[in-house]
Amino acid sequence: MPVFSQETYTKRRNKLQTDIGSGIILLPGNDDSSMNYKDNIYPFRQDSCFLYFAGIDRPGLTFVIDIDNNREILFGDEYTIEEIMWMGPADSLASQAAKAGITEVRPAAALPDFLLRCRNSGQPVHFLPPYLAGITVKLSAWLDIPVALIPQSVSVTLIKAIVRQREVKTDEELREIEAAVNTTIDMQLKAMELAAAGVTETEIAGGLQAVAIAGGGNISFPVILTVNGQFLHNHPHHTPLQNGQLVLCDCGAENAMHYAGDLTRTHPVNKKFSTVQKEIYDIVHNAYQAAADAIRPGIRYKDVHLLACEKLVQGLTEIGIMKGNAAEAVNAGAHTLFFPCGLGHMMGLDIHDMENLGEEYVGYTDSLKKSTEFGLKSLRLGRELEEGFVFTIEPGIYFNPLLTAAWQSEGKHEQFINYGKLAAYNDFGGVRVEDNFLITANGGRKLGRPFATTATDIENLIAL
Repeated sequence: MPVFSQETYTKRRNKLQTDIGSGIILLPGNDDSSMNYKDNIYPFRQDSCFLYFAGIDRPGLTFVIDIDNNREILFGDEYTIEEIMWMGPADSLASQAAKAGITEVRPAAALPDFLLRCRNSGQPVHFLPPYLAGITVKLSAWLDIPVALIPQSVSVTLIKAIVRQREVKTDEELREIEAAVNTTIDMQLKAMELAAAGVTETEIAGGLQAVAIAGGGNISFPVILTVNGQFLHNHPHHTPLQNGQLVLCDCGAENAMHYAGDLTRTHPVNKKFSTVQKEIYDIVHNAYQAAADAIRPGIRYKDVHLLACEKLVQGLTEIGIMKGNAAEAVNAGAHTLFFPCGLGHMMGLDIHDMENLGEEYVGYTDSLKKSTEFGLKSLRLGRELEEGFVFTIEPGIYFNPLLTAAWQSEGKHEQFINYGKLAAYNDFGGVRVEDNFLITANGGRKLGRPFATTATDIENLIAL
């Protein structure tokens, strides 16, 4: 795996030490995970915080920063000759550590005693919320904390310090993200190329993963590719495409440095939007463009989300599906029948960047709490935007007949929704448009090379 310079990693760790002040920072890396028997493992993915500060992409490692004694120690073992026999030669752990500016490497077996001595000396141990059961069990054993109490023993100080570093992307990170976005564009183009009547969703999804792997990495999340776009995260099935349907493709590439892209396009199987499909697509694109035009440092992303929601309602009102005042409809939550999710999320080393650290720390602040209301509770990013943030803008309209039937039976929001018109859209599916944006000093910039977003541009592209 390629890495940044020693200076980059050293600078990151020095800032983290300064922000935390004292104690031990404990960053476990991930381990191999078996699929169905021990030696048949899933593709390895290193923990993103471990990558950010230590830069080493191999399993079985733990990185410790002893702030009080100004020590950085990598705990792990060299590969044995039997392991090398199966996997081939690999750089020594010491040489990999040196590339990230880490000079002290100790065996993995030395970690428990080291942590015990630190605890006995009264040093606080700062660790992050684990998302893998195996890491939870390790932390429990190392720190003598019952497994059930691990979640409430995490260091909020460490969480906030890491979020504050990782949320602002440097120029070298932006280059990696844009590389991933450009590969993701290639994936979208492949989806448009392969989509045809009779081809299955899974056939297309396989082609997309091949593009991601050929780009030097892999997919950043399981491909969402479906003719049933009314279901927000519907993964591909053995469903053959039919003329007249829309294909919703939400996919992302993760590059060799593990930075991610995440784009959605919706296109017609038979290369031409119907009048009704274009009508809905244009409403979604109008909301997308309004949001893209509104982003800038200092604006709350929650307000950008609500602006996009109003644009969706205005468009749906113009074609008779909704009625009344758009702002009042959004305030009441009537729009969530068609857009029951959030406008976007942070993006970087994780496709939903740092989500494992807690949305309340990444997407919200002490003064802005996450909503518990249907629809708005799914907005992962609500806080004020800052220069250097990278995130998605992804409005959509989804005609989910199951949700419609449930709401209609309750008479929900009848003052804003024309239920009589919705039966004609039961088989429509859904439309989403998504791109990745960077907050600049004066506004925002879409990442990646130019790529079609309007219905007309998509038709022209797939007609080639």
